[in-house]
Amino acid sequence: MSGIIKKLIPPQGWRLPVAISLGVLVGLGIYMYKASNAISYLSDDPETCINCHVMVPQYATWNHSSHREHATCNDCHVPHNNALSKYAFKAQDGLRHATWFTMRWEPEVIKIKEAGIEVVQNNCKRCHANVNENVATSKVSLEDVHADNGKLCWECHREVPHGRVHSLSSTPDAFIPEKKSTTPEWLKGVAGK
Repeated sequence: MSGIIKKLIPPQGWRLPVAISLGVLVGLGIYMYKASNAISYLSDDPETCINCHVMVPQYATWNHSSHREHATCNDCHVPHNNALSKYAFKAQDGLRHATWFTMRWEPEVIKIKEAGIEVVQNNCKRCHANVNENVATSKVSLEDVHADNGKLCWECHREVPHGRVHSLSSTPDAFIPEKKSTTPEWLKGVAGK
C-alpha cells in the first residue's frame, strides 16, 4: 500500500498539492467571510439581522414600530450585563442561526429559544424600569413564569415591537434595504450577469 502512495506522491512532490489545497481553503474562507458580511455581526446595526432573508419580517415590523427610535435588535435580543457575555451570546446565537439558515433547517414560524426569552425579558425590565416599577410582573423571574406565578412582558404587550409577525408570508411586501452583491465582478462576467 505504501508503495502506491510513494508512486502517486514523490518525496518532494507533496508541497504542490498541499499548497494548492491550502490556497483553495484560504480562498474559500475569505470568500465566505466576505459573502456572509461577517464583520457586520460585531456591530449593533439592525440591517445586519437581514443578512439572512428569513429575518425580513422581524426587521420590517421593527422598522415600523416605535422601538425603532430607541432600540436596535441587539438592545432587546442580546444581554447587556458585560461585553464578554454580549459577544459570547451573539457568537453562540449567530453560529446556531448560520447553521440553521445555511442548512435550510429554519422553521416557517420563527420562535425565540429559552435563552433568548430570558434575555429579552431582562432587557424589557432594564429599559422600562422607570415605567414598570409599580407593576408586579416587573419582578417576575423565568422560574415564576414557568411555575405559572407571573407573565412575560410580551404576554400583555404582544404587539410590541413586531406586531403579529408569524412567518415569512406575513409581510410579503416588506421593504428591505438593498444589499450590495458579494459576487465578484469577474464571476458576474463569467456567469453572464
